[in-house]
Amino acid sequence: MKPRIEVVAIDSLMVRLFDRIDEANMPWMLAASRRLSAAFGEHLLDLVPSYTTLMVQSALPPGEARARIAQALDGLQPDTGSGGRRHEIPVWYDASVGPELPVLAARSGLSEAEIVRLHGERDYPVFALGFAPGFGFMGLVDERLASPRLSTPRKRVAAGSVGIAERQTAAYPAVSPGGWNLIGRTPVRLFDREREGYSLLQPGDRVRFVPVSRSEFVALGGDVEAQA
Repeated sequence: MKPRIEVVAIDSLMVRLFDRIDEANMPWMLAASRRLSAAFGEHLLDLVPSYTTLMVQSALPPGEARARIAQALDGLQPDTGSGGRRHEIPVWYDASVGPELPVLAARSGLSEAEIVRLHGERDYPVFALGFAPGFGFMGLVDERLASPRLSTPRKRVAAGSVGIAERQTAAYPAVSPGGWNLIGRTPVRLFDREREGYSLLQPGDRVRFVPVSRSEFVALGGDVEAQA
């Protein structure tokens, strides 16, 4: 593997490790994320991962940023994330809180029950945190569930909303705009300033989404307000 560095903006570089999405990429991407974070330290403004690239925004001159990237990735080895925790996150899968649940079913030719089963049948590695505090990028979902982001993002997505974008899945930690396909909602608080580290999820953790009924969701403190 030979990383390629591409210019994105005056203060941002794209590090391309792979050319196609593959779950086998994830240990490498996790290792690269950790090394780059350590290499840039306080100079790092943002680190945005995907399943093949990492966008590095820093306060350093481009030449120094390139040098730090090269040094950080020299001798890179995959990170298995064996030290992470496993979380079981309850989800109420319903069209009232997950409007794209019937849309995904129609698009895939599957029933809504099959969509729920497929989404909840595997453990998802937490690849990275980003977009919003506590927002964990996870994957990869079954290929039959893969769906592009909405062409027009919602202005308001409820906290706890569980969604899919391409082959990634995630849960929104707070009310925010968003363009993911929503299929359910969790009552779990994903970001809490009173919690050590703030975010429930950390890179290297694994998540299993567990279907629950509406009554169980409410008993766990879930908000049943319909998603527009």
